[in-house]
Amino acid sequence: MADRVHPSSKPTATAATTTAPPPQPQAAINNPTAAKPAQLRQQPYRPQPQYRNRHNHRRRSNRNICCCCCFWTILLLLLLGLLAAIAAAAVYVLYHPNRPQFTVDSLRITKLNLTTSPDTSSSHLTTLFNITISSENPNNHLTFFYDAFTVTASATRGGDIQIGNGTIPAFISDKKNETSFRTIVAASQDLDTDSTAAIRSDLKKRNGLGLKIQMDTNVKVKMESLKSSKKVGIRVTCEGIKGVVAPPKGKKSSPVIASVSGAKCKVDLRIKIWKFTF
Repeated sequence: MADRVHPSSKPTATAATTTAPPPQPQAAINNPTAAKPAQLRQQPYRPQPQYRNRHNHRRRSNRNICCCCCFWTILLLLLLGLLAAIAAAAVYVLYHPNRPQFTVDSLRITKLNLTTSPDTSSSHLTTLFNITISSENPNNHLTFFYDAFTVTASATRGGDIQIGNGTIPAFISDKKNETSFRTIVAASQDLDTDSTAAIRSDLKKRNGLGLKIQMDTNVKVKMESLKSSKKVGIRVTCEGIKGVVAPPKGKKSSPVIASVSGAKCKVDLRIKIWKFTF
């Protein structure tokens, strides 16, 4: 009998050398990209197309338009302010406008009675003043048109205690003109304890009671042939008046003439914005 030859289960050395792939280095295992062939890694670079964001482009356009509008608006306001300043300077050089001037010529205290009731802590004040005031227009080219004045008399001690009210009728102050008018300021009112003490303290002094006259009105200005301006508010404040209330002996019925030699009047504009007046 012939012997049978059984193939070995283990591959021969030659088969192992022909079928097994060559071993890869450790760097190729860690970096798979490096293991690719050289022709694949050396392909030419093709840039990807860039797409614009229409929304961002539109936002930038709106922002640029807004910046341009703000720039031209500010520039226009500056130009208008410059033109207004030039016009005001030209008017001042040509016409030399000045504020009107007011003077307290005389103030007579006809009545000033302060009585205190024993039953209450408050006191009652009765006053009557005869005031003569002059208004002067120092301008050669301006005319002032005054509305009616509201006149208030106050005691300067104790926070300007109001002690009388009156009015002055409307009038026109022409160029280089002086107007004199008389008014009566009177009051009958109750005072609290602090106001009563302040007035009594001043009445005992030699200098007398310090008084302040305040006048409020509206005025418009006309410059020669030009159209008159809009009405603006003004306030005339006259301080430095001293009134000695005690009458001379033997002349109880005659009024007391207050000292107005140190009185000075100033004129301030009253600008009203919404509900506030400055």
